[in-house]
Parts: sequence; C-alpha cells; structure tokens
Amino acid sequence: MTMTKGAQRSQVTVKVPGSTSNCGAGFDTLGLALDIHNTVTLTRLPGSEAKPERTGDGRAQEMVEEARRATLEKIGGPAFGFTYRIEGDVPPARGLGSSVTVLAGVIAGIAALAGAELSAHDLVAIATELEGHPDNASAGILGGFCVSRCDPATGAYLGTVRIVVPAELVFVVASPSVELLTKESRGALPAALPYFDAVRSINSATYLTAAFATGDFEKLRHAVGDFMHEPYRLPKIPGAAAAIAAGNAAGALTGWLSGSGSSVLCVSRRAQGDTVAAAMKAAFAREGIACEARVLAADNTGLRIE
Repeated sequence: MTMTKGAQRSQVTVKVPGSTSNCGAGFDTLGLALDIHNTVTLTRLPGSEAKPERTGDGRAQEMVEEARRATLEKIGGPAFGFTYRIEGDVPPARGLGSSVTVLAGVIAGIAALAGAELSAHDLVAIATELEGHPDNASAGILGGFCVSRCDPATGAYLGTVRIVVPAELVFVVASPSVELLTKESRGALPAALPYFDAVRSINSATYLTAAFATGDFEKLRHAVGDFMHEPYRLPKIPGAAAAIAAGNAAGALTGWLSGSGSSVLCVSRRAQGDTVAAAMKAAFAREGIACEARVLAADNTGLRIE
C-alpha cells in the first residue's frame, strides 16, 4: 500500500484493486488482490455534504456515507463537503471486492483531504468494521495474498500476514451475467456445520495457505476442498461448478467461488491462462449464460493515492 500523508489537499484520486476472497475454505479470512482496479476521486467542497459528480446507484451512495461517517469518527475534526466520482473495471456484485474499492477509496481519500495520518492497519480496521470481515479489506488495501485475523470476541481487526504473489501465477476469473450481493448470498449459509465438514475445510485452507507461503505452487493442484460455503452457494449459480471443473481439466492448478459469487476463479500458470479462460467461458455457454473471462495477475501493491 502506498499513501501520501501530510497537508490537506483539495482533490485526491485513490486507486484500489479488486480482490478474490475466501479462496476456497478460508471463509472471511483469506483474500488476494487482483490486477483490476477502481478509482475514487474526491474533490473538496464548501459545506458538509458528499455529492456524486453524476447520478450513481443508491448502494454506492450508501457506502460513501458509511465510509465518511466511520473515517471522520476515527480522525476527528469537523465534517467537510466533497464531490466523488467512482470509475474502473471491477464489476459490482460479482464477488471481486467492488464494495471495498469504494469504501477503502473513500476512507483513504477523506484522510488525504483532511491531512490526517491513517496507517495501513487503520485503513483495514475501518473497512473491516464496515464490511464485517477482513478478507477483501486487507487484500484491497495491502495487496498480495492476505491471511487476516479478527478478535474472536469482538470481531475487531487484529492484523494480516501478507504474502507477495509472483508473476508466474495468473488468476482466471469467469464472471457470468448474474449479480449476487454478499448479504443476500450469506442467507444461503446454514446456521451450523457438521463437525467433520469443518475439519476438512480447515485442512484445505491451511494447506492452500502453506503452498502460497512457501511458493511451492504445484501443491495448489486440486488443493481446494470447501465444505463451509461453496456447497450452499455454487448450486445457485448455473454453470459455476462446471466452470471450475472445466478450468481445472484445461490445466489450472485449482479453483474456487470468488467471494460469494457470481464469479468463479481458477489459479493457473501463465502459459495455460488463455486455455483455462476459454474452457471456463464455454462451461457457462453450455448453460446459456453470457460470461466475461479475464486472465489477471496478482496486485502486490494494494491501495495507492495517485
């Protein structure tokens, strides 16, 4: 993460990468920043209102207000007005961390306009409080592959272990033309899990994390086996499970449901990326569903002020 600190500014643009979260069984814990971005531009105004530069969706306006309240509470001082503009390539409601790109962009942007000094830990903590979980928040702000922890009693963000992801890996994202809001998707999850489903999921999440930590990426092959959320979410997205299976059959190392969906993702060596993307796209086509496939590198920088 790179962030300029110091004097108040009249305008600021914050670039935030999208991300994939859970990474299989790492529910609300694992996140990985991707080389796809949104930018949030704030321009200071007289008064105290936040105004969109052009008409946007209501959810974005809600997120801007949530982020503004939380940031001003953290940094103190009087409220001030600004216009905001949100642009970029991270699609909303597709499981690619679009909400964090807005929240983190506004949090960092307000701090920069105010000349306040917020650490990377502060930024992730505020975004985590608003999101309710740290996986996308840590990845979008810090970059790389992030393993994050919250206080088990309060849910407060405690910290992240961050791992740089080399360019030899690519992340093939297939995004069908189906929107899924995280809050709605959580409604599909059970109130309790069978004991051994939890054990099998812990085994998968820790093994995948060890493969990233050691750089032994061949160990990723078929490493994901989730029994916590994918069995309940994947069936609601026609073609999603088939797309992951098709990507693996075409040479990917492993694959998972990205966040709560609707995007699915396969991890691949760079040489196989295009082949994997074509296979995943074809799987959705067989279900009659349009799909956009992207071959993305990891983003190891995270949030930056431009």
